Amino acid sequence: MRKLKVLILLVLASLLGAAAWLALFASKALQPPVPGYEFHVRPGASLRGVSRRLSDEGLLPDANSFWILARILGKDRAMQAGTYRLDAPMTPIELLDKLNRGDVVNVDIAFIEGTTVRQWLAALALQPRLKQTLPGKSKDEVRAAAGLPEGSLEGWLFPDTYRFDPGTADADVLKRAHAAMKKRLAEAWQARDPDVPLANPYEALILASIVEKETGAAAERPLVASVFVNRLRKGMRLQTDPTVIYGMGATFDGNIRKKDLSADTPWNTYTRDGLPPTPIAMPGAASLAAATRPAKSDYLYFVGKGDGTHQFSRTLEEHNRAVAKYQLGKG
Repeated sequence: MRKLKVLILLVLASLLGAAAWLALFASKALQPPVPGYEFHVRPGASLRGVSRRLSDEGLLPDANSFWILARILGKDRAMQAGTYRLDAPMTPIELLDKLNRGDVVNVDIAFIEGTTVRQWLAALALQPRLKQTLPGKSKDEVRAAAGLPEGSLEGWLFPDTYRFDPGTADADVLKRAHAAMKKRLAEAWQARDPDVPLANPYEALILASIVEKETGAAAERPLVASVFVNRLRKGMRLQTDPTVIYGMGATFDGNIRKKDLSADTPWNTYTRDGLPPTPIAMPGAASLAAATRPAKSDYLYFVGKGDGTHQFSRTLEEHNRAVAKYQLGKG
């Protein structure tokens, strides 16, 4: 009987010792092994496996205390996948809460309306937290990696802010942007004005890209689109400078000259009829809506007023007066 009492006391002492150690462990701040320490939790990873890795990397004093604490607190199965960053010491309980909340590090990449695929690829290449797989690849290889359709890469990526985990492949950013553009274009085409003189969604994408480059004033986009739609209906050339600039490529130095307007390229809408063969930029949702549901107008011309907006005209005579007023300062 005496031996049994001694055994019970030893067990109780061991349990109390373990509880005291666990309480001490739970309240003692963990020091990140390096400033800005990061670790990644894969989908489906076990907390025990993560604990072992954090111990190996010097964050946890041992591989078992952390997951035992999590089991006792009922937090061993609520861990969320992602990349985590520790900028300051925190207790194991605080770390568990961080894992349970999914307080992960994200990469935000913002692409604005009117940018080109060349600019997108350059921006991706400057992101050190993305896995770089596209630099050095040909256009066909980029197309295959990103799942883009045959033909030009231009226009097929929806400008927006995209959030990803560090280590995400650059091609995955393009895949997500392409899926967004396909959805937005399909919605715009489905809601189109049935009288719009566009044969298919791709022509709507081309026109939307021109509208995007012609004006940054949201209220004007339907009117700008109406000018181009009216010209298409009359068989008039679009005569829009942004298409000329796009066709000039790397030779464009910021100025467009009279000789450039007459230098024929597939995108020069001063020398060629109809829409250019491809989009010239990535249009946003407002430009997609304007291209498929343009304003009802009889305008055929517009000219910049110098304040970001335009003067619209019905006749060449009206347009020439507007040019004289706003461009030549004769008004």
